[in-house]
Amino acid sequence: MVLNPVISKLTGKLVVLASASPRRVEILRNAGLRFEVVPSWFKETLDKGLFCTPYDYAVENARQKALEVARRMPFKHKKTPDIVIGADTIVTVDGMILEKPKDKNDAYRMLSSLSGKEHSVFTGVAIMLCHEEEHEEVDYQLIDFYEETKVKFADLSEDLLWEYINSGEPMDKAGGYGIQALGGMLVEYVHGDFLNVVGFPLNHFCKQLDLIYNQSTSSSVQKDECDLNRNGTDSTHSLNDSAAPTSCSSSADHPIQSSPSDSPAHKVQRKSSETEVSKSSLTVGNNEEHNGTEEGECEPTKEEIERIMELLDGFKASKALFTASKLGLFDLLHSTPGLAAAQVAQQIKASVKGTECLLEACASLGLLKGAQGACQRAVYENTELAERLLRSDASFSLLGYIEHCNDTIWPLFSHLESAVLEGTPQHGKAFSKKNKDLSQKTCSNSREVKRRFMNAMDSIAKVTGKTIATAFDLSAYKTACDLGGCTGAMAHEFTKAHPGLAVTVFDLPAVIEMRDYFHPVHTDDRVSFVAGDFFQDELPKADLYILARILHDWPNEKVCVLLRKIADACTPGCGLLLSEIFLEEDRHGPSRGLLQALSMSEGKQRSVSEYSRLLESFGFSTAHVTHTHNFLDAMLCIKV
Repeated sequence: MVLNPVISKLTGKLVVLASASPRRVEILRNAGLRFEVVPSWFKETLDKGLFCTPYDYAVENARQKALEVARRMPFKHKKTPDIVIGADTIVTVDGMILEKPKDKNDAYRMLSSLSGKEHSVFTGVAIMLCHEEEHEEVDYQLIDFYEETKVKFADLSEDLLWEYINSGEPMDKAGGYGIQALGGMLVEYVHGDFLNVVGFPLNHFCKQLDLIYNQSTSSSVQKDECDLNRNGTDSTHSLNDSAAPTSCSSSADHPIQSSPSDSPAHKVQRKSSETEVSKSSLTVGNNEEHNGTEEGECEPTKEEIERIMELLDGFKASKALFTASKLGLFDLLHSTPGLAAAQVAQQIKASVKGTECLLEACASLGLLKGAQGACQRAVYENTELAERLLRSDASFSLLGYIEHCNDTIWPLFSHLESAVLEGTPQHGKAFSKKNKDLSQKTCSNSREVKRRFMNAMDSIAKVTGKTIATAFDLSAYKTACDLGGCTGAMAHEFTKAHPGLAVTVFDLPAVIEMRDYFHPVHTDDRVSFVAGDFFQDELPKADLYILARILHDWPNEKVCVLLRKIADACTPGCGLLLSEIFLEEDRHGPSRGLLQALSMSEGKQRSVSEYSRLLESFGFSTAHVTHTHNFLDAMLCIKV
């Protein structure tokens, strides 16, 4: 069974894999399928205890991943897919579902439970067919199935277990092992589909596509589908907005254990699996052959062209935002809304033509809204987004950070080609003075340059501070030290969120002496400031140390110096709260951290597992991780 018989029917159609797993991507691409990867945002927090069997749980996760991507794409990506493929792989042993380990100790628990035993690997797969109806509505039709493979582990010694765990391979894999790599040395035998253990049951998937696309009559589709349903492995559904995941009324006969951290399910119902399926209702695409310029090469799709256009024009949107902010456009339209282009031009001392172009561009970006004024002239005012984030006097204004991006980051990235070729920062080319330490707050003797940098950090801290401060229960801590805490904006959010906490801001003397420029009216006596260099001077004593936007900036040797000083200052039970942009484990998909790394600074962007391994080497165990969907994520580690 190969994919070739159905590829021609998918030509020119948008096939989407709702997973960033590099293993699934490789399996499907090796089979010849052309598709786009759009990782699902579905949070895998379904209550395992609600499901009769482990495979029901895996199938439901796959369904929800596929459905989330299918519903998001028309709005977020401005395109409707034809097919969305969702998948979820789990390992089960002794009635317990094993997913990806949270840390090394969790990996040890999982692998120990598999040692010397046979276990099952289930992959649930959902194929979502999307049909655009009238009035831009989309009809979703679902075919789902699961595959089971039996795997037997050898008896594993402690040394072998920890050697494998310390390799780092278990951390992003269901059950804590990867059979296609080092994990293969743990396995005595495999009964069933090997690729299913890797992460995707290709053979079963091909058979299902053949059923959808290559049956000669609709009756044969119905007959085969009914036969598969009786086998309990495949089903077809129509979806509506009011449904919930299929589960048992009682799980007593088929107990599936769940951890205390499992949260309530995100519920989407499905109709009865007896829904009739005809060939015409399932067919996606047409039978036309490609008309590419070379044999086997298709013309680019509309979606592919649109995606490249988005990337090509991205810098233009950024510069429009930077320019509007620098000219005070959002402050002006806050104080005097409803101005025409000529009136705005007069106020900001710019040309009418240029101002009109800028206003229209900002309106197209959703930063301004236009209306018809007197004499049929367009007039403009801020959107709610601009009011909340782009005014200079807004509580959560990002204007300082926008100014920093325009004046510092933009010039650096204008020399990106040189940065890539040389592998070094481009401050010398970007600025008239070689301010090599611009990002470390000691950039020059200019008070104004320092103020601008601190203003940028202050604006980020205001927007992210509450999210970071409330990410974890910190009631066990009475004192905290915010290392490199700059203006104290983050520290104030911590004291507001935790009434029993006092925070010391520790930063360079030049930073501390300028703090009143940003917070002259703060009277919170639970926030104090101490001047010093955290690489050289003794750190203030605290129960909790905060590192927000610090580690990514420095080379490994200095990171190790700082973490050693923190570890030496900590006693068992002390906390370290790390806040950075956490990279995806497989580096797949768009990432602000990966783009930021192109500045070629001496530092390094890391994933959760990379930060965990780094901190473990200094005696810290990762307790909790939160992906905030804000500028920064957060991780709480405990000194052991």
